[in-house]
Amino acid sequence: MRLMVCVLALVVSLPSAAYAEATRIKVSVLSKGAKFIGSSLGGARIILRDAENGEVLAEGITEGTTGDTAKIMMDDHEPYEALSSADSAHFTVTLDLKRPRLIEFEAYGPLSQRQAANRATMTQWVVPGKHIDEGDGMVLVIAGMAVDILNPAAHRRLELGDSTTKQVSIVANVTMMCGCPIFTDGLWPPEEFEVKAVVSYQGKVLATRTMGVKEIPSQFETTLSLSDKGWYDVVVYAYQPKTGNSGLDRSSFAITR
Repeated sequence: MRLMVCVLALVVSLPSAAYAEATRIKVSVLSKGAKFIGSSLGGARIILRDAENGEVLAEGITEGTTGDTAKIMMDDHEPYEALSSADSAHFTVTLDLKRPRLIEFEAYGPLSQRQAANRATMTQWVVPGKHIDEGDGMVLVIAGMAVDILNPAAHRRLELGDSTTKQVSIVANVTMMCGCPIFTDGLWPPEEFEVKAVVSYQGKVLATRTMGVKEIPSQFETTLSLSDKGWYDVVVYAYQPKTGNSGLDRSSFAITR
C-alpha cells in the first residue's frame, strides 16, 4: 500500500511530462539589404522542424506588406528595436510543447519569383510557454536579388530573314528580394548595381555585356548583333558591391534562317 501511494505521489508531482504548454512563435523574413518579403511577391514559405529528429512542427507562408520603408531603411535603430510594424509580413503559429525543443526555422522565397528564390535557416531552443512573438519574432534574412529575363522569351526563335545579322535585345527586370524597385533617386539607385548579360554559343562564352537602365524602374537592357544560327544560352546577373548581394536568371533562344 505504501509503495502504491509513493508511485501516485510521483506521478502527481510531474505534470510537465503529461501536459503541453501553448507557445506562440512569430517568424519574419527580411530581404538582404532591403525590406520584408511579403504578399506582393508571394511571401516566403516557413517550416519549423525539430532539429534533432526532423519532425515538421508547423509550416505556412508569410503574409503582409514589405513594411515601413523609413523605419527599416532610414531610421537609426536602437539595440533590439523591432523593424516590423502592425501590417509587416510574418507567419505566426502556436505550438503545444511538452518539452524544450531545438527548432530549425527555414524560410524559402520569394514564392512568386521561383527562379530567384533562396533559402535561409537558423536554429534555437524553444522552451514550453516561453513565447517568441514580440517585435519581429524570429528573423531570417534571405540573400539574393530577383532577376527575371523578359526578352528574349525562353525558347524563342528569332529569324534572320534576308539579313546576315540579327539584333537581339536582352531585357531583364531586377529588384530586391522584397520586390523593392531599383530606380534613379530611389533607395536602391541603379549606379549601386552591376547588371550584365553573359551570352554563350555552343558551350562557349560569346559575349559579356553591361546592361544599362531603362526608363522603366528596375529594367535593364543591352543589345547584341548575332549571325550564327543555332541555340544561345543567356545568363543575366545583378551584383551589389557594397553588400556582396547578387542574383541571376537563365534563359535560351535560337537564331534561325
